[in-house]
Amino acid sequence: MGHVNVRAIIANPTDSSPNEEVDAMVDTGASFTVVPRAIANDLQLPITGRGRVRTAAGEMLIDRGRALIQIDGESEINPVYVSDTIEKVLIGVITLESLSLTVDPTTGQLKEAESYLL
Repeated sequence: MGHVNVRAIIANPTDSSPNEEVDAMVDTGASFTVVPRAIANDLQLPITGRGRVRTAAGEMLIDRGRALIQIDGESEINPVYVSDTIEKVLIGVITLESLSLTVDPTTGQLKEAESYLL
């Protein structure tokens, strides 16, 4: 299928202006969305704690926060991790699910997902 890239708008959940429009990579292997430290600082994203995460480089402890994320006109406040090493926004499956989006493996594009309340 290759890489899935999207345009996303990232903003502070308590003050959506300013915001930053970014090219983001959808990472269906990641639970949470990752925001680079520079973007988090520019938008003054609130840091709510630290979390232990497993990456390809091993386990690490990094800052956790909240961000308003908009993709394809849909927006929601989501938990995010703030990275000092990743330089691109990575959209994780929790964000996709909160926006009722999924990856269509036949096209490599995002499409509306069916939401369940079961």
